[in-house]
Amino acid sequence: MSGVALYAALVAFGFLAGAAAGLLGIGGGLMIIPFLTLVAGASQHQAEATSLLVILPTAIVATIALRRKGIGDAALALRIGALGAAGGVIGALVAIALPAHVLRLVFAVFLAAVAVRLLRDGLTTTQTGVEA
Repeated sequence: MSGVALYAALVAFGFLAGAAAGLLGIGGGLMIIPFLTLVAGASQHQAEATSLLVILPTAIVATIALRRKGIGDAALALRIGALGAAGGVIGALVAIALPAHVLRLVFAVFLAAVAVRLLRDGLTTTQTGVEA
């Protein structure tokens, strides 16, 4: 995919990723990285770096919208964010050191583990009527 078709897909996907970030609180990265690698032809390293750059403005805007409704804990978010920034440096250095195919496998295993946990918790909640 290239040219106008790629640009149109990027615009549409950017809107979709932003909506998913606001709806699901995922920051869009879980969607952006696969899209960039599988559709836009970016390398795993490029996709992850681009995703991190996209997440910042998306997270800020979605957070403001939620905070206006009184949702979220700013103090907790700042504490986690400070530690996350330190961890982000370490993670970025590790990602750079890994070959692209290994990094892609690590990402895929992470996605699979999250999917299994969400499915398990969702099925448990459905069966018992109580949040797991």
